[in-house]
Amino acid sequence: MRLAPAALCALALALASPARARVVGPEEAGFAACDGFFLARAPPEGFPGPPAHVKICQVYKGEPRFATLYSTRDKAPLYAAFAYTQAEPSPGGEESWLVEPQIDDPKNGLEGMMPEAEVTGSVENLGENQALTADYTDSGYKREHLNPSSLHKGDHQAATNTLTNAIPVPSAVQETWDWEVSNLVSRGLAPHCEKGKNLYLISGAVPSSVKAKDKISVPEALWLAACCDDGSKSWSMAFDKPVAAGSRLEELTLKELEKKLPEGTQLFKDHCSQDRSDPKALEVVQRSVKEIQQEEPKAKECPSPQQTTDDTEEGGGFLRKLCGFFITPICKLLQYICSFIWQLVRLICSIVCQLVQNLVQAVCTFLSGICGVLVSIFVNLVQAILCILNGIASNIYSVLMLVYRLLSIPLNLLVDIVCFPFYVLGAIPQVLHDIASGIGGMFLLIIDAITNFAKGLSYIASALLGRCLPKTSPEL
Repeated sequence: MRLAPAALCALALALASPARARVVGPEEAGFAACDGFFLARAPPEGFPGPPAHVKICQVYKGEPRFATLYSTRDKAPLYAAFAYTQAEPSPGGEESWLVEPQIDDPKNGLEGMMPEAEVTGSVENLGENQALTADYTDSGYKREHLNPSSLHKGDHQAATNTLTNAIPVPSAVQETWDWEVSNLVSRGLAPHCEKGKNLYLISGAVPSSVKAKDKISVPEALWLAACCDDGSKSWSMAFDKPVAAGSRLEELTLKELEKKLPEGTQLFKDHCSQDRSDPKALEVVQRSVKEIQQEEPKAKECPSPQQTTDDTEEGGGFLRKLCGFFITPICKLLQYICSFIWQLVRLICSIVCQLVQNLVQAVCTFLSGICGVLVSIFVNLVQAILCILNGIASNIYSVLMLVYRLLSIPLNLLVDIVCFPFYVLGAIPQVLHDIASGIGGMFLLIIDAITNFAKGLSYIASALLGRCLPKTSPEL
């Protein structure tokens, strides 16, 4: 059934509220807000990490819905971890699929899933690391949910409708995968685990070398792992479905499934708390599962959008084809006009936001510069005042120290210092007198010495003459 132009416009406007998601950074250990979908908040071990694989926390209307490990090399999800909400058939009508812009362009600033038509042209390298709608068209494969939409209801079901949760499968697999998984979980597993309250589910795909349109890896097999742990006892089951016509989900143990996956894989922490494993509870679950597996699978109640279009084209009459011939270009034109208007509005909003941001940044820079200058002037003024006060204080201190030193000198010393010149002048005559007396005394001493020397010589000469000359007797 083709949509009228008005319906297409309504659909384009409805896409303004897409499922939101977040690509978890490689530096983060888990899946951010989606860690609760794993037993003990521990994601599976053994799968390669970035950059070949990216972790996505799928969020819809502000709530985490499920976690996805996506392979950018295979352009398909490797596994999806989710909780059972309630099985519900998918609603009829056109399905709107979304893409994750951050996978191809991490710097685009778009947070979460968005309609492909809405981001085309604004996201660089769109489709380089993920599959797009065109990659499924005329590929020979059907687009199927890895996390089955029929296992959920309401917003949880709508959140599964993303291309990061899609895998290419043959028609036979698409017709049975949802039915088998939803029946096994809703009727065989959840009733034996407090209606799914403590049931942890992981569905996955094993990539093969076969590529749909040389881009998307067609899975070699699909698998489902379940772990029930209420804190006191636990049980686990696993299922494997080879992607081949007529293949059914085959039951196997959790460890047997892990051996088919990359080496070292551990889907649940401690292999689903094997130390608390309850064989009796597991036996009851296995009986229930075997009863369901004996039933014949039913095809989807609601065909996919692509299948609906093909069937309509094959069964339509001449009048419908004629209407389609005229209406289809008009619908496409309206789609392009809506997309162009939306992109134009986004561009104008982006330019206005950028201008406002630049204006606010310029004002903030100006105010910051003014404040910096005022603070600098105030600081320099305070420094100058402090320097002046410091100089005055230093001078006062020097004067006080000089006064103190002057007052600490004895008074008699000051008098002696002042009178010293007068003492010197008054002593000069006495010194000259003493010098003259000394010189006169020296001459007197020399004269006296010469006189005494002459007297001595005279005495000696007299004595010698008296001995040498004859003595005469005195006259009578």
